[in-house]
Amino acid sequence: MTDIDLGTAYTWDDARSRGATRGQIAQDGRRIGRGLYLSSAVEPDLATRCRAWRLVLPGDAAFGLGTAARLYGAPVAEPAAVHVVVPSRRQLPRRAGLAVHERLVTEDDVVGDGGLPLTSGSQTFLDLAALLPPAELVAVGDALVRSGHLDAGSLARRLERADRVRGVVRARECAPRLDGRAASRPESLVRYWLVTSDLPDPQVQLPVHDRWGRVVAHADLGYAEWKVAVEYEGRQHADADQFGRDVDRYSLMAADGWLVVRFAARHLGSPVVVVERTRRALGSRGWRP
Repeated sequence: MTDIDLGTAYTWDDARSRGATRGQIAQDGRRIGRGLYLSSAVEPDLATRCRAWRLVLPGDAAFGLGTAARLYGAPVAEPAAVHVVVPSRRQLPRRAGLAVHERLVTEDDVVGDGGLPLTSGSQTFLDLAALLPPAELVAVGDALVRSGHLDAGSLARRLERADRVRGVVRARECAPRLDGRAASRPESLVRYWLVTSDLPDPQVQLPVHDRWGRVVAHADLGYAEWKVAVEYEGRQHADADQFGRDVDRYSLMAADGWLVVRFAARHLGSPVVVVERTRRALGSRGWRP
């Protein structure tokens, strides 16, 4: 706008009350909800859209579920609608682009992050437990722990008062499996498949020592007793420098008797393949069920 600065986000009523014409709003604004606009000068990313939605939401509303998880950096797809949690019995008008969920939440279940009210890491984990399969829930939980938005104590306290809440059984089953040392969603998925199989539980970020006791590498997952390492190779491993470091790392591990089982994106849809190849590797090193 050239004559009236409406800011990054505004409502139709506010813009009109400040003297903006219908044509000016149509030219400047990007409609994201009924009567709610973002300036075309800003990128409509999730955080920016959430800040805009705050203009029309009650003060006790918080962004939750997949929206909160995404803003926390957890590995979930960005939801088509912005998800909002409100206290039970509060009624909000239906708006396109907004999904409203009623919850029995306390002050501990809502936190401020980047200027936005979000459901806490433990509340977000509990809410997503009703929607995600266990392996994906563990991957989200690992990411929340890794980023500092979730810890075992706060999660235990939230789940303790969540009787009869939809998803609480799955949340309680998955909670002990969370580990913030997992560096990515694929690593979390591979670990989940292994720990829920009949194989021994792998160690996470296992240090690999050379004959002099020096740490020469860390395996994503591994079994020190049988010298078997399990690695996930993401796209970053195709980088020339990273590829060279990987060659050095795998050579040093092989020189000291380690067997490395490597997986890639093509294996993420085949948990049976991951488990059975790991089983064969362990069996070749003397492990027996």
